[in-house]
Amino acid sequence: MNVIADLFLTLKDYFSYDNVRYALIVTVLISISSSLLGVTLVLKRFSFIGDGLSHTAFGAMAIATVLKLTNTNLLVMPLTVICAVILLALSNNSKIKGDASLALISVTSMALGYFLMNVFSAAANVSGDVCSTLFGSTAILTLTLGDVWLCVIASLVVVVLYIFYYHNIFAVTFDEQFAQASGINVVLYNFMIAIITAIVIVLAMNLVGSLLITALIVFPALAAMKIFKSFKKVIIGAAVFSIVTSVSGVLFSILRSTPVGATIVISQAIFYIVIFLCSLKTAK
Repeated sequence: MNVIADLFLTLKDYFSYDNVRYALIVTVLISISSSLLGVTLVLKRFSFIGDGLSHTAFGAMAIATVLKLTNTNLLVMPLTVICAVILLALSNNSKIKGDASLALISVTSMALGYFLMNVFSAAANVSGDVCSTLFGSTAILTLTLGDVWLCVIASLVVVVLYIFYYHNIFAVTFDEQFAQASGINVVLYNFMIAIITAIVIVLAMNLVGSLLITALIVFPALAAMKIFKSFKKVIIGAAVFSIVTSVSGVLFSILRSTPVGATIVISQAIFYIVIFLCSLKTAK
């Protein structure tokens, strides 16, 4: 009991700091956005786009770092959105297959980013900066109020779009031909999903790093699909799963000084494995 009491007292002390409260707010918002998006991407088998755009965001982040921009999102977000649009356009091109265009853009972005950070960066520890960008760092604990508001606005956009266009997104997710026959602009909705993916990935980079972002998109969706059958319940379940695991990961990281991104992903992996094993027993 004393251990639990000491733990709560420690957390209470941490919550007295603005940066810790900001970190938890952003964690919850990113968890909701990525889980909503993840369900659609997994069902459409577009999760690879999230992985490719995370590599693109790393290259954009490297450019912003070299240019010494105070707010890197001003450059990273537009460039990642543009790459998302280009990637989706190339995937619809019969001359260049989707997986080939993904490889071209993601690998080139990663190489360009690493090249620029090594050649032009004035930082004393370039390898450390690269590792932090790829796998996450304590940047989530140094967020400003402006960063929080940016995340709030972006998350609200994602949630509002899903609420107002729920039925159309549902149709496009499961059957594009039926959706098109029903008069839904499938191309427009695919572009909207790609752009939202780019925005969520940029926001999530401070949380888990560019290489671990896919976990935020995939794990909650897969876990919810193991428990629920309807699309609406899967979305809600994925959001709850994502919030619980992400917040748990951040709190453990704060208490034990572990890498934030890796801790969150491990937390999600453990929860998913437990749910997967439980679903196997239930099936028997």
